[in-house]
Amino acid sequence: MPDVFADLVGQDEAVATLRRAAAAAAAVLRQAAADRATALLPVGAGDEGTAGDDGTPAGPAGDGTPDAGATGRAPDPGAGMTHAWIFTGPPGSGRSVAARAFAASLQCAYGTGCGECPGCHTTLAGTHADVRLVVPEGLSIGVGEMRALVLRAASTPSGGRWQVVVIEDADRLTEAAGNALLKAIEEPPPRTVFLLCAPSTHPDDVSVTVRSRCRVVPLRQPPATAVAEVLVRRDGVAPDVAQWAAAAAQGHVGRARRLARDPEARKRRDAVLAVPRRLTGVGAAFDAASALIEAAEAEAEASVTEADAAERAALETALGAGGTGRGAAGAIRGAAGQLKDLEKRQKSRATRAQRDALDRALVDLAGFYRDALTMALRAPVAPVHIDTAALAGAGAQKWDAEGALRRLEAVLECRTAIEANVKPRIAVEAMMLALWRG
Repeated sequence: MPDVFADLVGQDEAVATLRRAAAAAAAVLRQAAADRATALLPVGAGDEGTAGDDGTPAGPAGDGTPDAGATGRAPDPGAGMTHAWIFTGPPGSGRSVAARAFAASLQCAYGTGCGECPGCHTTLAGTHADVRLVVPEGLSIGVGEMRALVLRAASTPSGGRWQVVVIEDADRLTEAAGNALLKAIEEPPPRTVFLLCAPSTHPDDVSVTVRSRCRVVPLRQPPATAVAEVLVRRDGVAPDVAQWAAAAAQGHVGRARRLARDPEARKRRDAVLAVPRRLTGVGAAFDAASALIEAAEAEAEASVTEADAAERAALETALGAGGTGRGAAGAIRGAAGQLKDLEKRQKSRATRAQRDALDRALVDLAGFYRDALTMALRAPVAPVHIDTAALAGAGAQKWDAEGALRRLEAVLECRTAIEANVKPRIAVEAMMLALWRG
């Protein structure tokens, strides 16, 4: 079985950094075990050296660090490891994959992320008792959730290694939640590690004070060849389909996998790339905006409906729905508040899913106008959307480079507006009008 970093595509430098940190973390645990063993020995009984809890001898052969005699001082077994990390990179670069893989390597019985031991298996499966994963379902991560998480993370690891907190989309932390996290990072428990994922270290994504207390691991957009290779190796996708999907997804591993395996995802992409041909007037621009919004809503509803139904059924069962015993009817009547809270969370998740679906469509549309721009400039680069290259070429001849650039900027401005909480329909309608006008 491949090790835990096998699915981190095209990030060799980051993987090397994380491997060194995992080895340093394992050395810290061995040193702590050796110190405990020495403290329990009678006076004068430790002259022959001590062994770590894994049975390896102390010194160079035991922990892989330089001998104290060579430097004149004891080596630092934790060099290369710290208690707080931020993984940054563009969408699809593998921020959450890197964080989970690093968490698995910290829980690995061998300290290497072997991918075979129980620590690696349970961490990657999301069932390890000492790894807490925060995946925001709504638009933000609130202070209540963060305080509860920090409190639980301060406990002693049940497995004797590390408590690991992985926060995906840390840029969605509210200000109060960020302050709660900052206090935990400033005064960290001795065996707790915080792993944050964010698009960048810009203050709009991560506060300056949190950033200053974390080590940053920058990830880059993986090349299309690397994405295609992992689709073939891991998912069994045909090589030609994998190459097309990797190019169309612009280095986004998750989107490439969906395009390669989901016919509905390909249909939605085709509908988005047909937008430039539909913009023949003001009315057509508004019709195209409505179609794009409705497609995003339909995709989002399909992605959350099953989970919503399962959550509601589980909560109603826990509250006594369907029960026939004394008080069962009264209990379910008194649960209206909990059901209302669940509906509120599900509505927030649906809104997030809709915006994510719309953003994927805008990325595809931006790729089309990027192709038109590069063709107008006769740039020696391959098109993003090979199957619409002829249409992009016709657009390049009609609009010239300046017109293609204005249209590309209109799509990017729409993404920025939606991220700033402008109503999606208003932002998309404004974009469509800008695309029509040029």
